[in-house]
Amino acid sequence: MAEPAPLWAVLVLPVALALVAMGVATVDARSAGPGREVLRLLVQQRRVTRAADVPLVRLGTTLLPVAAVLAAVVLPFGFRSVSDLPDGIVWFNAMEALAWAAVWLAGWGPNSALSLIGGYRFLAQGLAYELPHMLAITTAALGAESLRVGAVVNAQAGLWFAVWMPAAFGIYLLSALAMAFWGPFDQPAGADAAGGAAAELSGVDRLVFLGGRWLMLVVAAAFSVPLFLGGGHGPLLPDWAWTVVKTAAVLAFLVWVRRRIPTVRMERYVELAWVVLTPLAVAQALVVAVVVLGR
Repeated sequence: MAEPAPLWAVLVLPVALALVAMGVATVDARSAGPGREVLRLLVQQRRVTRAADVPLVRLGTTLLPVAAVLAAVVLPFGFRSVSDLPDGIVWFNAMEALAWAAVWLAGWGPNSALSLIGGYRFLAQGLAYELPHMLAITTAALGAESLRVGAVVNAQAGLWFAVWMPAAFGIYLLSALAMAFWGPFDQPAGADAAGGAAAELSGVDRLVFLGGRWLMLVVAAAFSVPLFLGGGHGPLLPDWAWTVVKTAAVLAFLVWVRRRIPTVRMERYVELAWVVLTPLAVAQALVVAVVVLGR
C-alpha cells in the first residue's frame, strides 16, 4: 500500500502536472515556442459560432484537464500518492470516460461540421482502444491480485510486470497515445478537419482544451510506471527519483513515436484494435491468470 502524501500535495499535483506537460511541449519539435503560443491564446478573443451551445463548449474544454488531474490522484510518486484508493485502477479508467465526454462535448457544442467530425472520430477511436486498454490494466491488477495501485507497485519488488506482461505493456502504451489523441492516433484533432474537435475553439477555450490533451498524455505515461515498470523500485536512487526517471523515459518514447509514425487512418486502427490487440490482450490476461493460480 502506498503511503499517504501530505495535504499540500493536493495543491502541488496540478501545478506539477502542468509544468511537466509544458516541458514535454517544449521538447517536442512540432510545438516550438509553447510559451509564445500560450500568451497568444490568452489574449486572443473568443470566437463563437452561430447557434453554438456555449455551456457545452465550456464544460467540454474544462472537463478534459479536470479529468486528467483527477486521474492523477492515484499516481504514486515513489511510494506516496495523494489517494491510494482501494479501487484506484478503476478510478483511473473512470476518469478516462470523463475525457471521452469532454472531447465529445467540445466537438458537439460549437454546432460546426468540422468539430463534430473530430468528436465522432474520438468516440470511434475510444471504442476501439478502450477494450484492449482495459484488459491491459486489468492484467496488471490480476498480477498483483488487487485493484489498489500501491499494491500493484509492491507486487513488482522483485520483477517488473513489463518483463512478464510485455503484450499488456505494449497495448497500454498504444492506448496511452490514443487516449491523448496523440501521434499516429491524432485523427480527432486532424489537420484535414481544421483541427478536428478543437476546430472552432479559440482564446482561453482552445488553451484549456489543448492543455488538457497534454495533461492526459503526461498522466497516461506516468501511470505506466506503477502498472508495469515497478513504480519507485530500483537500485541506488531514491524511490521518487526512479519514478521521475521512468516517467521521463516513457514520455520520451511517446514523443519519439509521434515524430516517426504518421497518422493512422481510423478504419485501420479500429481493425487493428478489434482483430489484433483485443485477442492479444485476452491471451496475455489468460497467461497471467494461469501464473497467479499456480502460485
